Amino acid sequence: MIIIMSPSATEEDINTVQEEIAAIGFRPFMNPGVERKVIAVLGELDVRKADLIDQFKAMNGVARVELISDLWKLASRSYHPSGSVVRVGDVEVGADEVVVVAGPCSVESEGQMIRLAHQIKAAGGRMLRGGAFKPRTSPYSFQGLGEEGLRILAKAREETGLPVVTEVMDTHEVDLVCEYADMLQIGTRNMQNYALLKKVGSTGHPVFLKRGLGSRIRDLLMSAEYIISEGNTNVILCERGITTFEDSTRNTTDINAIPVLKHWTHLPVMLDPSHATGHWEYVDSIAGAAVAAGADGVMIEVHNDPARALSDGPQSLTPEKFAVLTQKLKAIARAVDRNINISAQ
Repeated sequence: MIIIMSPSATEEDINTVQEEIAAIGFRPFMNPGVERKVIAVLGELDVRKADLIDQFKAMNGVARVELISDLWKLASRSYHPSGSVVRVGDVEVGADEVVVVAGPCSVESEGQMIRLAHQIKAAGGRMLRGGAFKPRTSPYSFQGLGEEGLRILAKAREETGLPVVTEVMDTHEVDLVCEYADMLQIGTRNMQNYALLKKVGSTGHPVFLKRGLGSRIRDLLMSAEYIISEGNTNVILCERGITTFEDSTRNTTDINAIPVLKHWTHLPVMLDPSHATGHWEYVDSIAGAAVAAGADGVMIEVHNDPARALSDGPQSLTPEKFAVLTQKLKAIARAVDRNINISAQ
């Protein structure tokens, strides 16, 4: 249920409504950053909904009361009709610009990361990605450099100005990663790690939430709801391919997810074509399809020597190929009335 306040509602009117919500056993949640004041009523409505609607409609300053059928109340466009913009450092995701995030799967060394960061920025990358903690299928695979990797990412940001996004895997790592990163990534394997979602939701840090390998779009939105319900509205959703019977690529890109998510939620939506395909040869095509479909950005894996990469080399572009890709994406973005800001680098 949402309570839409009149433009003329006073602070006292708004406070009185929120106090009444709490008094009857629910939790009020104010929608930030929009012209109209909207208060979500959170909790299980085990009372007569019609009576509750009438009760709030009669209060001073209330314009109308609506029921939201979506389970993802706070992520729903019914609650927040206009698209949200998430600010990461000095980059806005969800505005006119299609944001390109790029970097290696894993942080391998300081020299490698800083050199790549400069090349990525020069080619039009707006944020830098890199894994310090790596969830790997095999326990014998490279697991990341840990805090040393975080320090390297911070050094690369210092030299280039690119905001940093990196994965957090455990509730005990969240505070540490927040010290270094501008955005916290929740990977596909942790999309339904509810303790972790609640923890990152309590930080206020921007969150990059990837869709689970076998998860429906509505499952992704419910995971976002866990984060938002803790008070953190700075959530970006990422389609990164799902598991199907098709094995010609690493995963199957659900390009449908982009327009569906843009219709169902106000949160920005991005796509990771590197993990979706698993093959660098297909990355540019799927990245272009994402921009054409309305994605607010793409995340691309870039490595200076993919053949020797410690993880995900086959799906990584070289810096040279990445520079060609950003120019292609810029043309596609222009065709759909968006832009990719390369000249401002």
